[in-house]
Amino acid sequence: MESDEQSQTVLYISYTGLLEPLGQSQVYRYLQELSDDHNIVLVTYENPEDKADTERFESLKADVSETGIEWHPLTYHSSPTLPATVWDLTTGFGVAARAIRNNDIDIVHTRSYVPSVLGLLCKRVFGTKFVFDMRGFWADERVDGGMWEEDSRLYRSAKWFETQFFENADVVVSLTEAGIDAIQGFDHVDTSETRFEMIPTCVDTGLFTPQHERRQDEFVLGYVGSVGTWYLFDDVLECFELLRERRPDSQLRILNQGDHDYVYDRLAAFDIDESAVTVEAVEHDEVPTEMNKMDAGIFFYTPTFSKKGTSPTKMGEFLACGLPCLSNAAVGDVESILEENGVGVALESFDTEAKRAAIERLVELSTAPATAARCRQVAESYYALEAGVRDYDEIYRTVVADG
Repeated sequence: MESDEQSQTVLYISYTGLLEPLGQSQVYRYLQELSDDHNIVLVTYENPEDKADTERFESLKADVSETGIEWHPLTYHSSPTLPATVWDLTTGFGVAARAIRNNDIDIVHTRSYVPSVLGLLCKRVFGTKFVFDMRGFWADERVDGGMWEEDSRLYRSAKWFETQFFENADVVVSLTEAGIDAIQGFDHVDTSETRFEMIPTCVDTGLFTPQHERRQDEFVLGYVGSVGTWYLFDDVLECFELLRERRPDSQLRILNQGDHDYVYDRLAAFDIDESAVTVEAVEHDEVPTEMNKMDAGIFFYTPTFSKKGTSPTKMGEFLACGLPCLSNAAVGDVESILEENGVGVALESFDTEAKRAAIERLVELSTAPATAARCRQVAESYYALEAGVRDYDEIYRTVVADG
């Protein structure tokens, strides 16, 4: 443990609720560790339906309190979009201002774009340090996902704020090196004085571990997570068809929370026998066990600009379980991680022959004796939660001293 003089008091603001699975894995797990050495005040925006589960909510509040984290769970409002967001920011600023006055906050660490409006405002009003944890190109993701129009006022406003974040943050944290390269190439942003740090979405490698005795006889291709918006699920199904040509006994195992009707509709469209597919919804702590019933993972993203900032959590989880992955190039650092380390295949093209060749390579990788250990090693060196915690700890300890 470092000296108390290097410990900081940090206000962490997240628009992702702590009651959500993502909030548990990508917010709370970090802060639990960081709270050993730093004083953490946490503001989150919780979905009303999550807060309505009183028993779970109260249990989590008690758990957070035991860590020494001071948690302010606000309510997230979704519509109408602009007024709801303005209301959330107004409420959040009031809580942040009181926290800064009452706790002598050194650093405001914000996760993604909306809370970063508060980080920027707190820096200007109170002089606190501002850590912009961007989590990807949020505004461009909304355009690429069809939620916003590129010429809309919302998009233009979000991009204006993005420029302010890049130019005024004391540290900008990106999930990928590709994202940092893209920002530094912008001609409308002066980042000559900006400190960039790359910290990928990390994985609890103590939870996600290889359990080879659970593997089944047939080849099982695994898919985990959402199937819409940025995900190219039809291409996954085409790859599964090609896999069945090579290995007729192959199975597709899908772990998904809310899109089962869509999944079955697409299976019917591809005329895939449902007996070859398992579709399940499981809790986050059950995912490692289910992944260990798989032989390889697969996922594809629409290759847009915004995906340069994407670090797929599922990839780290697959690799931590010793499973090679098939994904596509032009998504964050996916290609370099998979190809340069021999732990998967990154598609350059979505034509059928390219997919057939990729499936062939994936099967060869998954059945090679050394692959599982290599996947695990990459996960431990690149995605381990402990490494991410060390990186954030270093940011906290140095950002104030940097002046």
